[in-house]
Amino acid sequence: MRKSALIAPVAAAAAMLLCAPAEAAPRMTGEEQLAKMLEGRVAGKPVDCISVLDSHDMTVIDHTAIVFNAGSVIYVNRPRDASALDSDKILVTKSSTDQLCNVDIVTLRDRTGFTYAGTVGLESFVPYTRVR
Repeated sequence: MRKSALIAPVAAAAAMLLCAPAEAAPRMTGEEQLAKMLEGRVAGKPVDCISVLDSHDMTVIDHTAIVFNAGSVIYVNRPRDASALDSDKILVTKSSTDQLCNVDIVTLRDRTGFTYAGTVGLESFVPYTRVR
């Protein structure tokens, strides 16, 4: 009887250890995420505007930057008030042309209710190309 009373708690403890969640890997900062995206690329001369049509893929890096993938070139915009950037928000722009420019204001909207969540002002776009 004593043996079985001792085995049950030990077995339960072992089962808990096996089911314990693994420690989550530390989350990268926005700067670290951006550096990883830009590995193997060099910065070019900043430009005032980019074509919306050529920038088919956009990534928001929380509190850091907006990255536009235009195929062989990646454009990075570090907007004013970048602390408001959040990948969980929807970015809304209003433009009368097919370009985004460094004078444009981007409105942030909440995904669930599409309510206003702030604004960021775009700066110059820095192009990054692959090193050959």
